[in-house]
Amino acid sequence: MKNNFSVGSKTLSALLVGASVWISPAAFGLAPAMAAAPVTGAVIGLPDFADLVDRVGPAVVNIRTTERLKLGGRGGADGQPGEEEMQEFLRRFFGGALPQPGPGGKGTPRGRRQAPSDEPVQRGVGSGFILSADGYVMTNAHVVDGADEVFVTLTDKREFKAKVLGADARTDVAVLKIEGDKLPFLVMGDSDKIRVGEWVIAIGSPFNLENTVTAGIISAKQRDTGDYLALIQSDVAVNPGNSGGPLINMRGEVIGINSQIATLSGGYNGISFAVPIDEAIRVSEQLKKNGKVTRGRIGVQIGEVSKEVAESLGLKSAQGAEVSLVEPGGPADKAGIKAGDIILKFNGVQVNRSSDLPRLVGGTALASKAVVTVWRKGQQLDLPVTVAELEADKGVKVGKGKGGKAEPEATVKANALGLKVSDLTAEQKKELGVDGGVLVDAAEGVAGRAGVQEGDVLLQLNNIEVKDAKQFNAAVAKLDAKKASVLLVRRGDVTQYISVRPSAK
Repeated sequence: MKNNFSVGSKTLSALLVGASVWISPAAFGLAPAMAAAPVTGAVIGLPDFADLVDRVGPAVVNIRTTERLKLGGRGGADGQPGEEEMQEFLRRFFGGALPQPGPGGKGTPRGRRQAPSDEPVQRGVGSGFILSADGYVMTNAHVVDGADEVFVTLTDKREFKAKVLGADARTDVAVLKIEGDKLPFLVMGDSDKIRVGEWVIAIGSPFNLENTVTAGIISAKQRDTGDYLALIQSDVAVNPGNSGGPLINMRGEVIGINSQIATLSGGYNGISFAVPIDEAIRVSEQLKKNGKVTRGRIGVQIGEVSKEVAESLGLKSAQGAEVSLVEPGGPADKAGIKAGDIILKFNGVQVNRSSDLPRLVGGTALASKAVVTVWRKGQQLDLPVTVAELEADKGVKVGKGKGGKAEPEATVKANALGLKVSDLTAEQKKELGVDGGVLVDAAEGVAGRAGVQEGDVLLQLNNIEVKDAKQFNAAVAKLDAKKASVLLVRRGDVTQYISVRPSAK
């Protein structure tokens, strides 16, 4: 090999012939970054999970569920299931892809006998882990949902019939009990202290392949993918059957329960989610004691606060929960919370996102007093509220009144927001529970494009209450076309802020 670098009259290649001499690149004016890294026999810095898996693996279990299939009494005239029922049966119990019929085009797929009436059939396989030596097991609620029987199998092939002590669909947590002692169990970690980028492993039974180990890193914390919990996101491979298995840190501590995957195909796509173990343990304690979970509520429907709305309302940042609906007679209503309020704190704890509020309220003792800090018309108010028990949502029916829509003025023109509005009738105000406001008769221009619709009721403009059409149109005429404004809009049962910018005059 020739080399173009020269030292005096001799080439560098001549100096290197038959020698094992290393010459610094700096001697020839090369930058240090161009120096070749030393080659080693092994990659330095990557973790070895073998000892960790040996230590924690025995406490991870396979969970098999069965259901007694009721075939009699429905379907065809002969008492056998109809085609639609059988298709649903095959979809549920044989993995989604329906087996093809036999050679004759009809009847039971070849190689599989038809289940007799009331025979238990396998309905699913999942994972779980042992919480304590006396046989408490944690898994996902969806793993045991609808099961008639649940079986737990350990790595040493011992199998136990499990009792479901309770399951909570909101957090997707279930607790089982098996009759055993001196069982291997896992240590719980602190999911509040996890860091993005740290190594984690998952152990479970993907596709019924027991005790499968996959590894990756924590990709994000506090992912709002569910109704109630912020989940842990990782890139650990999680597939059907992994549900309910533990997400474990490098200290061998459980930091989450593998629960969901983001996928278009039904298989692993690089994103998986786990229930934080701190919340799961709180739920498990209630399930062990009461078989169910009780949570607090204050009776509001909420939404996110956008940057535009925050700026228009005078908030320093887009945080908090926007109250879009207050349940009549509920705790929030009694406390004086109103639609359009922005809830900033609950019992002194800051509400950064709307999803924070249900978690804070849900974890509060029933019948206890709490202080809700709201932002209303440029002022911060502290309102005492009594926390009630969470129950099914109550609908609120609000119409346009028996008198119908108020007639618009004959000569009304669209204002700078593209709105034509009219005064509410007394009956409409009574039904809506408001003292003022205007009815939108037409929404065009910038307001229409922003989402305002005919039939909406406008309650506020830039933190100022709307009293009637004359006052509203006068206020719109004075708006700065260079600045965004915010309308508080009532549509049916829901109240929300909509940001608009007046058209240039």
